[in-house]
Amino acid sequence: MIIKKPYKIVGIIKDTPSVFLFKFKAEDGTRLSYEPGMFAMVFHRDADGKEMGRAFSFASMPEDETLEFAISMIHGRFTHYLDTAQLGDAYYITGPYGQFKMDAKEGDKVLYLAGGTGLAPFLSMFRHLSSKGIRQDMALIYSVKHPDDIIVKEELEGYNDSLGLRTIVTVTREENAEGWNGEKGHIDSAMISRHIADIKDRTCYLCGPLAFVKAVKAALIELGVDPKEIKADVWG
Repeated sequence: MIIKKPYKIVGIIKDTPSVFLFKFKAEDGTRLSYEPGMFAMVFHRDADGKEMGRAFSFASMPEDETLEFAISMIHGRFTHYLDTAQLGDAYYITGPYGQFKMDAKEGDKVLYLAGGTGLAPFLSMFRHLSSKGIRQDMALIYSVKHPDDIIVKEELEGYNDSLGLRTIVTVTREENAEGWNGEKGHIDSAMISRHIADIKDRTCYLCGPLAFVKAVKAALIELGVDPKEIKADVWG
């Protein structure tokens, strides 16, 4: 039997125009044991006892006292409740779930590819690596619609020093991208090749919506990456 434990919202941060960072803490003070990359089910329970749940990847690291999720406020059935959420509100969480996990070995060559809030499980991974002092030969190619959609921008920039992370951001919609000097367009084999010369030597983790994951996986295979070295997680 799956037990839904009560959690309180202890933090709400508007990080981008459409993405909020929600932090939850268990009412009984215990910590949930999970690995970076996994996800939880978060449930809202209304006054009549009716429940609605949705899966979210952990953005927090296992060492944290709170669970953090990067949630795109798309005004769906579930995020409708979060639109008006306040500190102290109760939600119910189960988990962890999933096989999308990081093999954190010192010096490994890794490429992370994220679309939108698909960055969340990688944040969990980066935070964990940083807390443990593990450095890898690592790069991130991150796809967002607009420049102001970059989640935890300053934190990502900090990983350049603390982890040696090379971050390449690409903007897929040119409206509102005036002054943007980075990559533009969807991630494809040509873009990957421009930045990652040794792609065949890397383990690749990718996360985002289904269309994103399918297209990026096809691009990696086109470049000769062994399918066994492609770890994918899909949301939406």
